Order: sequence, then C-alpha cells, then structure tokens
Amino acid sequence: MSSYPVYIVSKGRWENPLTAKCFLEDGVDFKIVVEPQEYENYCKAVGKKNVLKLPFSNLGLGSYPARNFCMEHSEKKKHNRHWIFDDNIDGFRRITQGAKIPCNAKLAIEAVEHFTDRYENVMISGFDYSSFVVPGTTDNIPFRLNVHVYSALLIKNNTHYKWRLKYNEDVDLCLQVMADQKCSLSFKAFTVDKRSTTTKMKGGNQTDLYKNNSYEKKILKTRSLEEVWPEYVQTKIRYNRPHHYVNWQQFKHPLIRRKDVDWNNIKFDKKISLKKLDKIKNEKLKKLYEKYK
Repeated sequence: MSSYPVYIVSKGRWENPLTAKCFLEDGVDFKIVVEPQEYENYCKAVGKKNVLKLPFSNLGLGSYPARNFCMEHSEKKKHNRHWIFDDNIDGFRRITQGAKIPCNAKLAIEAVEHFTDRYENVMISGFDYSSFVVPGTTDNIPFRLNVHVYSALLIKNNTHYKWRLKYNEDVDLCLQVMADQKCSLSFKAFTVDKRSTTTKMKGGNQTDLYKNNSYEKKILKTRSLEEVWPEYVQTKIRYNRPHHYVNWQQFKHPLIRRKDVDWNNIKFDKKISLKKLDKIKNEKLKKLYEKYK
C-alpha cells in the first residue's frame, strides 16, 4: 500500500467522481474530501469509509481551504508526506520506449514515493499529464526538476508551505518551494490522464470560480498570481488566451541525496510487467510486450 495518505478534493462531482473510481478499481486507499451539504451524495457514490467531511462549505475561495485541511489532517496523523489529487483523473500511464501504457495507479503512486524519499530536499513531487509527454522529445525523460507540479501532488508535511491562493494555487505552492531553494519533481516515467474541465466536466472550480472560462476570469486568475510573484510571473497572451508565464529553467538548485540511503543497493520491490488485454497489432508494442511481459 501507499506509504502516505491519499486525498482527493472534490465538489459537485459525486455523479462522476473519476479519480475515486480509478482508485477503487486499482486498489488505492483514499479519502475524498467534500463539503457537508454533499457528504451523503459522495458516501453513496464511493462508500462512506472513503469520504471525509469538511468543517466548512461554500467559502467562495476555491479549493485551497480544503487542500490545507488535507495537509493538516495528515500532519495530525504524524505522516511525513501526503498525496492530494484533483477529482478529474481517470487513469495512470507508464511511459516507456515511446509508448504510453495504461498502468495500475497503486503501483505508480508507490514508485513515485520510493524515488522521492531518497532525497532530503524534495518538498513536492507528482505526476505530469500524459498529454504533455511528446513522443520523440519528452518521452525519454523520467522526470523534470524544479518545475510546476499539477493535479497529482505528493507534498512534504510540517513545513511553512501552505495553499493560499484562490486561483493558480498549485503554481503558487511550487513557487514557494522554488523561492526557498528547495526542489520539486514532475514525473514523466509515470503520468496521469486528466479529463478536461473546460468543456467536459461541471462542478469544482469550473462552476464556482471560473464561470465557464470567461475572458475576465482568465485575466483575473493570471494577474493575481503575477501580483504575488512579480519576480517570477508574467501575464502573456499564449494559445490565444491570457496565461501566466514562469521561466522554470531559472531554478537551478540540485537534488540532495539522503545520507542514510544505500545508493549502491537501491531496489523497487514491486514487479512492473505488461499484461496483454487484447490482440496487439502495433509491431513496436509487440516487441515491447515480449520484452517486459
């Protein structure tokens, strides 16, 4: 099982709780954190033992109060780190030799934990989006160092880093870490499939905050981040819309190895193998399957 507690923050999506359904199928222990008025609906959807009720509702502040609740809950349980996932993730993948292969979520989570725990200065790690891994360029990079980690984060507990912004709260959290000369890891060896919220899913911040992604809201959420981090963030028009821009390459501080790790005998004790679910037609995948089955 995962070494650390796994939380999902959700609102208004009990009818289709994608991340929770993925975790139930793959055997991941989790808690989905919801507001009181929706508690019974989520209990019916995913089981009462998997639901945590927040002590507040409809604050109008986005998801950051709920995210801090998860952090504090895990700290009270004396955990060193905790996971926090968005509620619109419907799968995990193992990226290898140019292929994006569906992967068990539990195995992927444990692999990232195992790697992260080797270093003393990693404050945030997590999964990149499968759609951001480009064949022939970024599909042979196991992880990126000191960059933005998105919707699936493993966070160090008992630090002064806190969720605090209504918009772009994940960028702000990562910049807190960067400004402190600590490290983040965004994994590309394992990735998540995230469902689009802009066109395909109602609920969450899409309903409460972004108002169907109006232009005014895009400007507001971008400028609010720039006001907090003027030394790192610029508001630019990218992809025909207002967007925050951060040059993550400016953060050069290195990983620091833990001295109590035997670096000559590192082993991941989970077997990673391929399982054929249907007839393989692609010749490249056939060779990959024969090698790793």
